[in-house]
Amino acid sequence: MSLHLTDVTLTYPDGESRLTALDRVTLDVPKGSLTAVVGPSGSGKSSLLAVAATLITPDHGTVTIDGTTTTGMTRGELTDLRRHKIGIVFQQPNLLPSLTAAEQLQVMARIDGRSPAKARTRALELLDAVGLADQAGRRPHQLSGGQRQRVNIARALMNDPTVLLVDEPTSALDHERGAAVIDLITRLTHRQAAATVLVTHDRTHLTAVDRIAVVRDGRLRLPTPAG
Repeated sequence: MSLHLTDVTLTYPDGESRLTALDRVTLDVPKGSLTAVVGPSGSGKSSLLAVAATLITPDHGTVTIDGTTTTGMTRGELTDLRRHKIGIVFQQPNLLPSLTAAEQLQVMARIDGRSPAKARTRALELLDAVGLADQAGRRPHQLSGGQRQRVNIARALMNDPTVLLVDEPTSALDHERGAAVIDLITRLTHRQAAATVLVTHDRTHLTAVDRIAVVRDGRLRLPTPAG
């Protein structure tokens, strides 16, 4: 398994007590598969994604990324793990307005120390993979909402992550563009052999995902077949 959450419990302070966001959650996501996590607002979906991304340390339980258990890792070690193993597609693209589509991706590779020439080659390959080869020189204001989200996805794949975590990628898109983005994520998951978790409240576009898991009141119901 590329992503393995075992018996994860996460709580937050709530006055004089604590609120349980995740309640003994276990989830396995194999390489090359896409698991959609659905549930109402406040059910624990975002908390699950944050724990899987190693952005939040759970109270109990373990997170294993590509065979590496994160328990006891320092902040620097976790940052390094995210840089090399985890790609995150945020709900909003948050692209830098002054950079072209290709440059948005190249920045990620430069942070990792990749040479500018190799970074540009990889950026253009990924933009081609998401259908934006002819938009590489355009800045965010010159792109549609769906195109900006595609750049966001390509950026998350820039360092060939083992695990891809996607947060509500269709929330700001219409039905047609939302369907296209989910289809793209599904195809790239298989092509890149990534272990992908897609968090969403909308089941409309999930017929092609490998599994659907339901979170309610912090508890994860065993995945069911998609469709």
